[in-house]
Amino acid sequence: MSRLRSLADPDDLPALDRSLVRPSPAVGLGSLEHPPRILLLYGSLRERSFSRLVVEEAARLLILFGAEVRIFDPSDLPLPDQIRGDDHPAVHELRQHALWSEGMVWCSPERHGQITGIMKAQVDHLPLEFGGMRPTQGRTLAVMQVSGGSQSFNAVNTLRLLGRWMRMFTIPNQSSIAMAFKEFDEAGRLRPSSYYDRIVDVMEELIRFTILIRGHAEQLVDRYSERKSETAKRDAANDLTSRSIA
Repeated sequence: MSRLRSLADPDDLPALDRSLVRPSPAVGLGSLEHPPRILLLYGSLRERSFSRLVVEEAARLLILFGAEVRIFDPSDLPLPDQIRGDDHPAVHELRQHALWSEGMVWCSPERHGQITGIMKAQVDHLPLEFGGMRPTQGRTLAVMQVSGGSQSFNAVNTLRLLGRWMRMFTIPNQSSIAMAFKEFDEAGRLRPSSYYDRIVDVMEELIRFTILIRGHAEQLVDRYSERKSETAKRDAANDLTSRSIA
């Protein structure tokens, strides 16, 4: 069972002025040997989820810009610590998609002035390290939010904080859509507006930073403290091995 959402009409972008599009916005910034791999997460399980609709629009734009995208469906994700050892298929799958990715898009509704529990649960299921691998460190991140009322930046500010904590490279640009219920047509597509244009800006920038960092991520997150910790672990393991042989 895959928890990836299928994307309807991936090439249909009616709100976009294609005459102004740069189809390869990252040309000259780094290696383009394979498409940028972007994982998109959203923060609402409503049937008409505006954060999901924004993520789907972002995914269409990313495909246009040459990326490979995956949209994770969190509908059966358990709460953190609900299951011993996080041993649940949805958790395992989320982590595998994170390891696959080079960059991510996080979009949350603002609820009570903050991100939703659904959004936070997904981030909380991505540990800084497991099995010797780091599912978020060194990846790029774009943050977005939707609001039911006037424009706010509470959710994107929190997502930025989380991105920093998860050792990600959060890009400068961001998107915040006010009164989101007014910005979508009956088919769930964003209408042309300055909000839509900002999403285009954010996805272009995400592609550029992902390619720019590609090939340098390991060096950029190389830390003395982690090298020291790994050396201590190896020394302890070697000491135990020598004792057992003796």
